[in-house]
Amino acid sequence: MTDRALGVVRAGALTCVQDEGRYGYAHLGVPRSGALDLPASRLANRLAGNPPDAAVLETTLNGCAVRPRCDVTVAVTGAPCPVTVDGRPVPWGAAVRVPAGAVLDVGPAVRGVRSYVAFCGGIEVEPVLGSRSTDLLSGLGPAPLAYGQVLPLGRLVGHYARVDAAPAPGPPSELVLRTLPGPRLDWFTPDALATLATGRYRVSSASNRIGLRTEGPALRRAVHGELPSEGMVWGAVQVPPDGRPVVFLADHPTTGGYPVLGVVAGPDLAAAAQAAPGTPVRFVPVRRSAVRGRQEP
Repeated sequence: MTDRALGVVRAGALTCVQDEGRYGYAHLGVPRSGALDLPASRLANRLAGNPPDAAVLETTLNGCAVRPRCDVTVAVTGAPCPVTVDGRPVPWGAAVRVPAGAVLDVGPAVRGVRSYVAFCGGIEVEPVLGSRSTDLLSGLGPAPLAYGQVLPLGRLVGHYARVDAAPAPGPPSELVLRTLPGPRLDWFTPDALATLATGRYRVSSASNRIGLRTEGPALRRAVHGELPSEGMVWGAVQVPPDGRPVVFLADHPTTGGYPVLGVVAGPDLAAAAQAAPGTPVRFVPVRRSAVRGRQEP
């Protein structure tokens, strides 16, 4: 085993390998997957001296701990959290040098949900369909981290811009989701869109990488028949029989049989990755012309 590797000392509640995902396989039932908070993942890679699509660790709520077998530059972004090296505090949101054999501990999120840990050279697990991302729905990619697991690290293959620290938006105190009209708006009563826009919703504890579930007023349907399965996209606002909207995230199914009332604007989905259970959610109906910026994911 090469010394360009790290061992898992503490796996955390859910820590997985993510890059920018696998594209072009929805027709095979394979979702894109990838880091839920892409800006945070890209920033971590920039700080560590990697290209933006290098594979990183995505932690959930209580972080993780690893022991690199080589000296390596590391950066932690996303949800703010305490970071230590062999018990000594080191900066969050900045490049940190971790000596071989030292334990890097990424602590519980102080705010938000998911932290991103980038290692210089990236995590070099075997790619599947062109991506190293863990897909919790299909089971593709590496399994979530487990104690004692060893992950290989890549070597830096170029020169990338480095900065000591960079500003980043904090986790939302209120999740505001601009929502474009969906393909099945006519399956709902005329007051459903008004209920979506004015209702008091909050993030449910049942949320995960597949979808952000909400608690709040139910949306009433005008059509009560069965809907044949149709294609789904990241950000789709699907309404199951209980009437509470679900926002599809990276590991969402590629088809679904519940009507889609709307689609969340791509630039707003990174904040959804950091919205902790109980966070208020406000859906803001908009038209496509009102949404500026790159439509990612």
